[in-house]
Amino acid sequence: MGVEPFERLVVLGLGLLGGSVAAAAKRRGLAREVVGAARRQGPLEWAKSAGIVDSIAPSREAVIGADFIVLGTPVGSMPKLVADVAENLAAGCLITDVGSVKVSVLDSLPGFLPEGVEFVGSHPMAGSHLRGPEHADADLFEGAICVVTPRAGQPDSVVERVEAFWSALGARVTRRSPAVHDEEVAWVSHLPHLLAFAFADALRAAPPEAGELAGGGFRDFTRIAQSDAELWGEILRLNSKALSGPVNRFSESLAKLAGMLEEGDGESLEQALNRARIRLAELAASGSAESDGD
Repeated sequence: MGVEPFERLVVLGLGLLGGSVAAAAKRRGLAREVVGAARRQGPLEWAKSAGIVDSIAPSREAVIGADFIVLGTPVGSMPKLVADVAENLAAGCLITDVGSVKVSVLDSLPGFLPEGVEFVGSHPMAGSHLRGPEHADADLFEGAICVVTPRAGQPDSVVERVEAFWSALGARVTRRSPAVHDEEVAWVSHLPHLLAFAFADALRAAPPEAGELAGGGFRDFTRIAQSDAELWGEILRLNSKALSGPVNRFSESLAKLAGMLEEGDGESLEQALNRARIRLAELAASGSAESDGD
């Protein structure tokens, strides 16, 4: 494997992603001890009994002696969580996360770090609409893109350590600045979720029995609208600045298509649909649309 294992890897937040990180790290021997912490005791005890983690503890206790911490909580709670455990973080500890938004986190989180503790953002483009450690998958990151988002001036050795961890979990690692990350995921993740939710909301106007006719296309398009509303409401709100451009551009595209339909302009409609198919193929060929994650 070629990756030196951590002594004490702590996952704060054992949802689908956090639980999968713990399970994957244990299976691959990336830490001598994997410790879990979470708000709710039930899922935490289940994760220990299922062997996803070696031990469980309250967050402030769990981080004592940790040399690597993965934040698996919702993005908005990460700065406060780090502030709560900061006094127990030892110099040399390295922290990363699995969050979908970076700029808003980096506006505050680094200010809570003690001297000698580094935070390097990560975003594995993997997951599903399911939640909880019972859905954890030790192979979740195999072949998935993981974006690492270092801040300007961070030592290469620190960033490469985080990258090596994700590579050892099977991910295909790439780097972006925090701002570029937020701009790109607004297009390929956040806007699709927003549109799926919007379409699902519009279904209130659909005929009552229309669901009987729903096939694979309907299920494919609406699957992500089953995602947790609280979680995704926070993600969309925190990345609203980067998301505004894609939302406006989509609205323009939809308005043009609607105009073609209203005018009965079949030729223009077919040309527009072909342009869309070509652009989607170009994006897929670049590798940007391969992962089925958030």
